[in-house]
Amino acid sequence: MTERNSFKNSSWLKPGLWLLLGGGVGFLLWRMIRYGYKLARRPTLALHAPPSDLESHATVEAKAALIASANLRAGIEPRRLPDGREKLVLCAGLRNFREPWARDLSFASFGLVELNEFQAVRESLEVFLINQRPTGQFPVKVHSTSVVDRYLHSLFKREQPTDAPIRPKYITAHNTISLDGNALLVIASLNYIARSGDEAFARTHWPALKRAIAWLEAYALEDDGLLHQAPFTDWADSIAREGRVLYTNVIYWKALADLAAAAPHFGEPGDPAFFAAKAAHLKQAINTHFWREELGYYVTSHIFDNLSSSGNLLAIAWGLTTPAQAHAILDNMQQFNMAEPVPTQVVHRAYPVKFIAWENRLGGVAHYHTSAAWLWLGAWHVIALARMERLAEAEALLYRISSVIVRDGAVHEVYAPDGHYLSTFWYTSEAPLTWSARMVVHAYHVYQRHMQVIPFTSTLFGETSPF
Repeated sequence: MTERNSFKNSSWLKPGLWLLLGGGVGFLLWRMIRYGYKLARRPTLALHAPPSDLESHATVEAKAALIASANLRAGIEPRRLPDGREKLVLCAGLRNFREPWARDLSFASFGLVELNEFQAVRESLEVFLINQRPTGQFPVKVHSTSVVDRYLHSLFKREQPTDAPIRPKYITAHNTISLDGNALLVIASLNYIARSGDEAFARTHWPALKRAIAWLEAYALEDDGLLHQAPFTDWADSIAREGRVLYTNVIYWKALADLAAAAPHFGEPGDPAFFAAKAAHLKQAINTHFWREELGYYVTSHIFDNLSSSGNLLAIAWGLTTPAQAHAILDNMQQFNMAEPVPTQVVHRAYPVKFIAWENRLGGVAHYHTSAAWLWLGAWHVIALARMERLAEAEALLYRISSVIVRDGAVHEVYAPDGHYLSTFWYTSEAPLTWSARMVVHAYHVYQRHMQVIPFTSTLFGETSPF
C-alpha cells in the first residue's frame, strides 16, 4: 500500500517538475533574446579613419607617429566611478578591451606624457590609486562589462557600453594574482611626476606607492629577494610562466630604482637608502639567477632558457645591463631574426605546447605569446638600440614599424609570423591598442631626441637622458 501511494505521489509531482523546467528554459530563452536584441541595437564599431593631415607629413616615420598619436588619444574617455565622480581614463582599446588595465595604462602613460596629455595620465592613475587595497594591491583593471559581454560585442562588431560605473578587479582571468601591474603603476606614477612637475600628486600618493612595493615584497623569496609568481600572471598570460620570471623582476627592480631616485624629494629620511639598497640587491640577484654568459642573454626563468624580448629589452633600455651584456643580447636578437618581418617577436624559441593555455590552442592563436610580434616590444627594441648607439639598426626597425602602421592605418595589438595583424574566426587583433601606440610614440620621440642630441631633463629630479 505504501509503495502504491509513493508512486501515486511521484506521478503527481512530474507535471510540476516539467512545468518548473520549462519555465526555467523559457526564462533563459527570453533573456537570450532580450540580450541579442540589445546587442543588435548597439552602434556598429566605426572604422578608424586616418588623421586628416596625414599626407602633409613627408616621411613614413612621421606618418606612423601621427597615426599612433591619434590612436593613443582615441583611447581617452570619461568614465563614471561608483560614487558618481567622473574621471578621464585611458582604455586599453576600443573593440576588445574598452577599459583601463594597470599594465596597459602604465606602459601607455609614457606616450601620453610625450604628448603632454597630463590630465589623462593623472586621472587614470588616480582611478587605480582610489581602488588600491589597504594591503597595497592595485586592481588588475577597472571595468564595467563581463568577459563574455566584451567578447560578444567584439565578435559582432558592436561598440561596448560604457554607461555603467567602472569597478576594480583584483584577480586575473586565470584566477591568479598579477604582480607586474603593481610595479608598473609605481613606475608610471613616478614618470608622470618627473615629466609634469606635479609635486602635489607626488606628496599625496607617496605612501600608496610605498604600500604597492610592500605588497610585492610578500611574493619575494627570502634568499635572493626575487619575486615568485604563479602561472598565467604576467603580460604573457597565455603561458604558464611561474616561479622567478625575468620580465616581472626587471620591472620590480625598475620600480625600486625609481623610488630610490625620487625618495630624496618626497620620501621620509630613511627612504632613499632603503630603496637604493633593495634595488642594488635585486640587480645583483637578477644577474646571478638569469644571466647566462655562454648564451649571451638573460633566460626567461629557471624552466625556460629561451630569450624573451620583454625582460631583456627592458633591462637594456632601463640601464640594468652592462654595455657588454646589452650588445650580446642585441646581437643574439639579430641573429635569431626576432625583428622580422615585424618588430619584435616575443621569444626566439617557442614554449613547449603543454605550457600554452588551452583556450589559445583551441582558438588557433597558440603563437600569441611566442612567434607573434608586438609593436610595443619593437619600440623597446628601438630604444635599446638607440641607448647602445646602434643608430642605423634603430632607424631600420623604426622604419619597419612605421611601414606596418601606415599600411594598416592603425596600431594593431599583435602580428602573425606572416607580417599581417593576427585575425582568426574567433579572435581579431585589437586596433588600436593604446599600449603599443604609446610605445611607438615614446620610441619615436626617444629616437628623435637622440638623433638631435636634445636630452630629456626631468622636471623634478634633474636627470639628463634622451630616454
